[in-house]
Amino acid sequence: MQIHVIGPNQSLFGIAQAYSTTVNDLIEANDLPNPNDLVQGQALVIPIIGRFYWVQSGDSLYSVGRKFGISAQQLATVNRIPLNRPLSIGMRLYIPPRPKRNAEINAYVEPRGNSVAPALEASAREAAPYLTYLAPFSFQALRDGSLKEPLLNNFPAIARANKNTLMMVITNQENDQFNAELGHILLTNIEIQNRFLNTIVSTAKKYGFRDIHFDFEFLRPTDREAYNRFLRRARDRFKREGWLISTALAPKTSATQKGEWYEAHDYRAHGEIVDFVVIMTYEWGYSGGPAMAVSPIDQVRKVLTYALTEMPGQKIMMGQNLYGYDWTLPFVQGTVARAVSPQQAIELAATHNVPILYDSKAQAPHFNYTGAQGKRHEVWFEDARSIQAKFDLIKELNLRGISYWKLGLSFPQNWLLIVENFNVVKR
Repeated sequence: MQIHVIGPNQSLFGIAQAYSTTVNDLIEANDLPNPNDLVQGQALVIPIIGRFYWVQSGDSLYSVGRKFGISAQQLATVNRIPLNRPLSIGMRLYIPPRPKRNAEINAYVEPRGNSVAPALEASAREAAPYLTYLAPFSFQALRDGSLKEPLLNNFPAIARANKNTLMMVITNQENDQFNAELGHILLTNIEIQNRFLNTIVSTAKKYGFRDIHFDFEFLRPTDREAYNRFLRRARDRFKREGWLISTALAPKTSATQKGEWYEAHDYRAHGEIVDFVVIMTYEWGYSGGPAMAVSPIDQVRKVLTYALTEMPGQKIMMGQNLYGYDWTLPFVQGTVARAVSPQQAIELAATHNVPILYDSKAQAPHFNYTGAQGKRHEVWFEDARSIQAKFDLIKELNLRGISYWKLGLSFPQNWLLIVENFNVVKR
């Protein structure tokens, strides 16, 4: 499998011929929203085993082999050419697939309102074969130690059918907002904390949760050690049940980083206490801020590089967005960008006949267009190239895996590339 970026005047028929595949296979693999109106700069996943490479000036079997991590002899054998044969520019070489490594994959799913939308449940069913964990968001802790349950609908059954570990996400949210006072009560009042842990255990048994995941945010800095102590108590309690324990962490780049979202999250302590962490490496570009990449890889790398100084890579799941944003320009504080799926972003570019650009520093696609009312827009989203760059980073840093926020926005290329890069662990 490989990624092809559409150039000027290219057609699906010509691309299919170049890669020895079919137009229908290209449409199906990419769930193309615009098969008759391709966009220059649009990335396609080519659904073939291995990949092809077209020889460039100065190439040899040895240099091409080094590029793709295989020997010149293997390259010669696979392509049925003599080892020392000079290569002609434009010659097509077949590159066999490389071995895959194991990885754990999580995805949050967030029902909203009074019922689970059929499309959201369908999204969970489609993603579940590619997941280790399925994480309904969220059980909201109450001040008396009880829990407000999310809409679970058929999510436990979907997890069982696909051998997903059902992740019980617990938050310190009140009215869907993270609350420092609520967190303080749960972490410092032992009577309420005991009731809280008992409620978690009984609820987890009721639904079949096997990983207990704390997403406590906006905590007071003074509750940092209280949070660590609570996690140790929770770990000891859950281990008796044979369950995992995990946490979500804000994206820090140092142990002394200031800010209300960061100071109570002790990377070193969490790395020692819990089975794994999800680091929320996204939302640099966010709905209430100026237009930019949601998860620029240079910033993601900085966070993960710091995290590796505090805990082993096998305890780290990189957070990743499954969405982008459409901002109205010029950005005005107080305005909110519209969330778009990768598929919706491609449709927008096709509708407005604008090319998709790619930022090599952020490793993210983007484009601008003028809307119906004459207003300028800027869109940043994810595509096959940007997600492959994240997968390469996971492998480079030897991380546990990746965690997606959140299901419900279509990105079919992501799931194809998971299969290409990893053996998904099932627990």
